[in-house]
Amino acid sequence: MFVYIAKRLLGAVPTLVFVAVAVFLFVHVLPGDPARLAAGPEADEATVTLVRHQLGLDLPMPEQFVRYFDHALHGDLGQSLRTKRAVSREIADRFTPTFILTLTSMVWSVIFGLVVGVVSAVWRNRAPDAVGMTLAVSGISFPAFALGMVLMQIFSVQLGWLPSIGAGSWRHYILPSITLGAGVAAVMARFTRAAFVEVMQEDYVRTARAKGLSEWFVVVKHTFRNALIPVVTMMGLQFGFLLGGSIVVEAVFAWPGMGSLLVDSVNMRDYPVIQGLILLFSVEFIVINIVVDVLYGLINPTIHYQ
Repeated sequence: MFVYIAKRLLGAVPTLVFVAVAVFLFVHVLPGDPARLAAGPEADEATVTLVRHQLGLDLPMPEQFVRYFDHALHGDLGQSLRTKRAVSREIADRFTPTFILTLTSMVWSVIFGLVVGVVSAVWRNRAPDAVGMTLAVSGISFPAFALGMVLMQIFSVQLGWLPSIGAGSWRHYILPSITLGAGVAAVMARFTRAAFVEVMQEDYVRTARAKGLSEWFVVVKHTFRNALIPVVTMMGLQFGFLLGGSIVVEAVFAWPGMGSLLVDSVNMRDYPVIQGLILLFSVEFIVINIVVDVLYGLINPTIHYQ
């Protein structure tokens, strides 16, 4: 197991290098001059030139990349052009609200999706299946920003039950987590249903039913573990997408997380923060994929790692 994890981590190095190069090139083709933004609107050309030199933006792009990558390997992601603080500090301050929001969204959406998917599979082509899949299609079809604004209008503006912006208490997490997790719950429900329907048609499931076992015992004892493997894969991917794709939801609810930080950084051409955030999102996907592969072995002990 440890050898397998080590191999996966080493195999992720080329991916991170490729992502670092792609992000570096992308942020440098964005319109606008970060040196002028860092110097301020009142700065003259001499000051802007001095700031550009201090930031190393007057160096050739290959040299800029080598310098950036060397610093990143030593844990130095640079300094924010806007706040003059370390990029790692900027990201650390915004990471916790985004992570807790993502975790909250993932927990309820996975539970809801699994329950709806299993119920739809057991009562396939009957009323529970129709209701469950209608909810799933609705969750996929409704845009996150529109759902967020509808929930905010009903529960914050009209009823006054829940706060609409900020992250001061657990009540602030309710509307954003529902908005962020609705699409994931819908995807999980449809994927779980498909996985369970496929497994429930296997011969060993038919044999269990022929023995007179109850349907729920067959589902829990003989179907759940095998059907859960592809579901866990989708679960891991969705968690990665939630963690890195909460930008729209954070913008709607003025959430003080990494999504809002990324939007502000793009608007201000804050290259170091943009690069640091996207590298973090890439590392998160790699780690999540490794965790999912390890979970395979826990779910199904017959799987061996090489």
